[in-house]
Amino acid sequence: MLTRAAITEVVERGLAEDAPWGDLTSEHLIPATTTARAGLVARESGVFSGGEVLAAAFAAADPAVAVERHLADGDRFEAGTVLATVTGPARGVLTGERLALNLVQRMCGIATLTARYVAEVETAVARVEQAANLPAGTITRTRVADTRKTTPGLRALEKHAVVSGGGHNHRHGLSDAVMAKDNHLALLTADGTDLTGALRRLRRRLPHTVHLEVEVDRLDQIEPVLAGGADTVLLDNFSVPDLVSGVAIVDGRATVEASGGVRLETIGEIAATGVDVISVGALTHSARSLDLGLDVRLD
Repeated sequence: MLTRAAITEVVERGLAEDAPWGDLTSEHLIPATTTARAGLVARESGVFSGGEVLAAAFAAADPAVAVERHLADGDRFEAGTVLATVTGPARGVLTGERLALNLVQRMCGIATLTARYVAEVETAVARVEQAANLPAGTITRTRVADTRKTTPGLRALEKHAVVSGGGHNHRHGLSDAVMAKDNHLALLTADGTDLTGALRRLRRRLPHTVHLEVEVDRLDQIEPVLAGGADTVLLDNFSVPDLVSGVAIVDGRATVEASGGVRLETIGEIAATGVDVISVGALTHSARSLDLGLDVRLD
């Protein structure tokens, strides 16, 4: 969840980086009494995210700057759309411009890329329904989820952008859930420790509210992990045929997640295997910023 505290921390740190001793250009070139009205304009189509961040960035530069948002997070837009209108002291508008654009362009880029992945999954699942002569909506849509592969310091913003694009959040960080990955298991079993027994002992120590996910990279690891009490089994870098086999082995006894090298070109066939969740690092580590601009309006 994107909190006010998280937004404030990011924009204050960003402004301190960009204007540690003020905005020399605006303060010496623009009269203090000058006001400005500017539009946040999309140079390309996409999905909007970061409305609160936009307002907070300008308010950090000057509390007298007001932002009127014309779209809600998650709304789609076309090139040329005015996403928001910014008004107030010109110096404040100019000082906050780069920070606001940097953050919102990144968030819109993530939201837009996420929406593309989600659309690929929906198309694939609809195709499976049609092939089986099932009514639309019969098969539960596979969730597209993010990962911890985020920009340090911007995780809350980037994960919010994923939700704006129709995706879902995985755990926020290491403190949210227990997720035993390949390196954990390698260290755990190096001395011959029984995996099922180790997971059962872990399960007994955990509060009942804590989710337990275990990553596997071979089909023969699934049964021992299920016997250990895993809530989610992560099938990492499995081939499509092995994903089908993995889903059949789990057979509803746990949530099945697929991950590892997922691309737009492959996510549809992965979704068609019947997995419950597909986690995609590319949503945040490979999204490009969307092209937005702040245009001063003289009308």
